[in-house]
Amino acid sequence: MNPKNELIQAGKYLINHQLAWGTSGNLSMRLDNEHMLITASGTKMAQLTEDDFVQWNIQTGEKLGARKASKETPMHSGIYANRPDAQVILHSSPFYTTLFACSNEKIHSELFIETMYYLEHIAYADYFHPGTVELGQAIAEQALSANIIMMRNHGVVVFDDTIDDALMRLETLEMACRMILKAKEAGVKLTLIPDQVVTSFLDDSRYKPRKKINSAL
Repeated sequence: MNPKNELIQAGKYLINHQLAWGTSGNLSMRLDNEHMLITASGTKMAQLTEDDFVQWNIQTGEKLGARKASKETPMHSGIYANRPDAQVILHSSPFYTTLFACSNEKIHSELFIETMYYLEHIAYADYFHPGTVELGQAIAEQALSANIIMMRNHGVVVFDDTIDDALMRLETLEMACRMILKAKEAGVKLTLIPDQVVTSFLDDSRYKPRKKINSAL
């Protein structure tokens, strides 16, 4: 499957699993050390076609093609520049994740197997208007320490080695946010996995090899 088709399928998956809506959000994939493929401005996740992508030079800011790139291009470029290991970036506004992005509620990673692995590192970026240089810089800085960046009063951006891993990371985040909120609503006290057990789980690769953030820098 070519990169455009992979991103088209990812867009449909996000919509079908209520991880995105309308024109909110954008997707990109690294093509090589200098170039990325990113959704064009105003595209709908559920209706992406091969004409809805722009090739962008991460280093120079030059684009190939007539379409206007997503306004969040600075954010994507910043992540790819700071994280050579990043291959795919998903930015969206899932309901429960965005609810947490609009609050000070803590997202716990010590809940179950997938949260221990995928939510080990979550960073936060303050609110800046979409598409601004300030937002791009804030996201790029936070990308140095996490593969999930909660965007205050906006949504979330996740990135990973493959589309499947990026989608799993996003789904796990949304699941955790929903679980935490539903537990509060029902008066259920969640039991967290002890820190030493979490460390053992991650260090011994009992799920899959641990994502070492610093090893990418």
